[in-house]
Amino acid sequence: MKEKTVEELMTMKNPIIIDIRSPIEFNDGAIPGAINVPLFTDEERQEIGTIYKQVGQAAAKWRAMELVSPKIPDLLQTIKSFNTDGELVIHCWRGGMRSKAVVTFLEFAGLYSWRLVGGYKAYRNYILENLPTMLPNKAIVLHGLTGVGKTEVLKILKKKGYAVLDLEEMAGHRGSIFGTIGLGEGYNQKTFDALLFKGLQEIHGFDYYLVEAESKRIGKAVQPEELMTSKFKGINIYLHSPIEQRVRQLVTEYVLPYKDQPWYLEKISVSLEKVLRRIKDNDIKKVLMQTLEDQNYPEMIRILLEHYYDPRYDHARGDYEGEFFDIIAENPIDAADKISTMLKDFSVNPQLVLNNHF
Repeated sequence: MKEKTVEELMTMKNPIIIDIRSPIEFNDGAIPGAINVPLFTDEERQEIGTIYKQVGQAAAKWRAMELVSPKIPDLLQTIKSFNTDGELVIHCWRGGMRSKAVVTFLEFAGLYSWRLVGGYKAYRNYILENLPTMLPNKAIVLHGLTGVGKTEVLKILKKKGYAVLDLEEMAGHRGSIFGTIGLGEGYNQKTFDALLFKGLQEIHGFDYYLVEAESKRIGKAVQPEELMTSKFKGINIYLHSPIEQRVRQLVTEYVLPYKDQPWYLEKISVSLEKVLRRIKDNDIKKVLMQTLEDQNYPEMIRILLEHYYDPRYDHARGDYEGEFFDIIAENPIDAADKISTMLKDFSVNPQLVLNNHF
């Protein structure tokens, strides 16, 4: 049986990774880009597990065979449909019976594949072990009040070819009480770690990387200590934009794409309720409730910026050791252009560049 270790998987040019675990296992955490072709449904997996505990291994194996046998033709056909221009790599949870069986079935059918030694568990252990060693030498950290468009700036710079870690994208969360609007419920820790590992692979070899000044927890995910330390010791760029532009930016991001969706008003109401618990000024609370009733989202955003987000922003600034450099920009495109100009010669003489541009 042909086998690949996780280390060997990382060097493959275009692997087609087939994850044969049940949907609930796959959704809990998967290798980025893997395709879920489950051998068992969630219910079947639970049934086999119950038989294993109550009756024993032999009975569980027999029941597994009964469940799998009718599925084999469709299973192989599905995997075959993905077998295009890369090598097939099959894995389950620990690289055990499920992946061994599927690789054997495929071989009988004339489809050759690799079995991932240790399965998803080995992959998870590998990325956790290697994440701390993968950071480029220096972090360039973007700061700025809510709505200056830090994430948008990062996306623009990434398109220009700069090394960027978009942590909010990796967490599936914008890092605030309203952070999941339009994004589902956010990613769990396993998915965040896997996407962070993939992101670090993509910027391997760069001297520095750009990242936003997020708090340690983003939604359901927590950043590694090594990443936080790198950011605290990094070079800090503070973005400034007029409040009118910040309101426009947030309306574009949080309101316009979703406001006509049936779930939107309720989602905003629940999030606003959490904010209202933290605001002591009763007059401000009443005005915010009125903007919700009127669905006047631009005005709601302006009040939240002035009376909730802005006063709370600077408290975390003290965690960052390096000097802060200010960029005044009309919008994210303007900010990205100014940062790009500054960064062109950064790798040659970082301090000279900073001194010349700020």
